[in-house]
Amino acid sequence: MNLLETEGWRVNHKRVHRIWKEEGLQVAKKTRKRRRLGTKDNSCIRKRAEHINHVWSYDFIMDETESGNRLKMLTILDEYTRENLSIDVEHSITSRDVISTLEYLFAIRGVPSCIRSDNGSEFIAKAVREWLSSISVETLYIEPGSPWENGYTESFHSRFRYELLNTELFGSLREVKVIVEQWRQEYNHRRPHSSLGSLPPAKFTENCIPAISATPQSPKYNSLTNDNYLVKCGI
Repeated sequence: MNLLETEGWRVNHKRVHRIWKEEGLQVAKKTRKRRRLGTKDNSCIRKRAEHINHVWSYDFIMDETESGNRLKMLTILDEYTRENLSIDVEHSITSRDVISTLEYLFAIRGVPSCIRSDNGSEFIAKAVREWLSSISVETLYIEPGSPWENGYTESFHSRFRYELLNTELFGSLREVKVIVEQWRQEYNHRRPHSSLGSLPPAKFTENCIPAISATPQSPKYNSLTNDNYLVKCGI
């Protein structure tokens, strides 16, 4: 409009704006291009789990007790069966604690080919990387700031928070561990999963037992029932 007025035109700004829109003269906003499948080959879309114990994923989710004490939870999934293998709940979890949990799971469930995670300090710690490398487990680190590349864990966390963490007031660490484990058992053993043909993850996993037995490094399958998991947690 300023240019038209400078050239001596008497114009109505509403009419100019209407013609400007009708002729499609708007300047398109510059948008940043994104890779929908992730920028790295380590994403859950580019590298999918093809069988049980092929790809596990793990991550942390945070909450707090009623008194304000921090709760840190380590969740571990088998991406093929969607089974939640563990939810460790503590006030603090270090890289050494991560290794301890994985050692327990590897002993009763078998060793996965790959394990996917973000670049959190507990996962990229030298001790964790060297230990996983020593037993031939490939580490799949997703692109920083790209949580969708670890989509199965993100989806699980969303459900976990919506159904439990956002609905419960936790009084103590011991109480949290018991309630979380009860929810985990419900999720694994009684909750039908649409991507598994409406089977619960544990039932789908049982159908995959022959695949586990065919792997020399895998022990007899253990579905991590409530009793043996609570013993592990010292409850």
